[in-house]
Amino acid sequence: MVNQQTVPAALCVTEETHPRPDGRDQYTISEVAAFTGMSAHTLRWYERIGLMPHVDRSNTGQRRFSNRDLDWLAFVGKLRLTGMPVADMVTYAELVREGKRTEPQRKALLEATRTDVVQRIAELQDTLTVLDYKIGTYAGAEQAPERTGA
Repeated sequence: MVNQQTVPAALCVTEETHPRPDGRDQYTISEVAAFTGMSAHTLRWYERIGLMPHVDRSNTGQRRFSNRDLDWLAFVGKLRLTGMPVADMVTYAELVREGKRTEPQRKALLEATRTDVVQRIAELQDTLTVLDYKIGTYAGAEQAPERTGA
């Protein structure tokens, strides 16, 4: 098990996950969609429901995402993989915007999610054991000589 205290924040966001052009800090919605694998529709929806912080706009009204936005979306992507409900993700985002005083609530929300993930991993490990057993029985059946009814 990884000690939560020793994991650097850099592990949450990697350049490999989000390749970024050198020296840039403004991206269009289509560029962000390509970087994150999320659709433009999803990105707009995240902004509308409050999951994304305020996204800057160009003088023509087009969204301009920053590297910080990409970092946030990488984290949101991880939360999605945990199975965290969108409502909880929005609550977490609201708590982040409220500042440092909400750290205990944020920690509690993430700890509850972590507990759910650990439980799901255990369930999946049990399922994998059953699958491996069944696959093994078929592998054994393939190796056994055929019986004839003579």
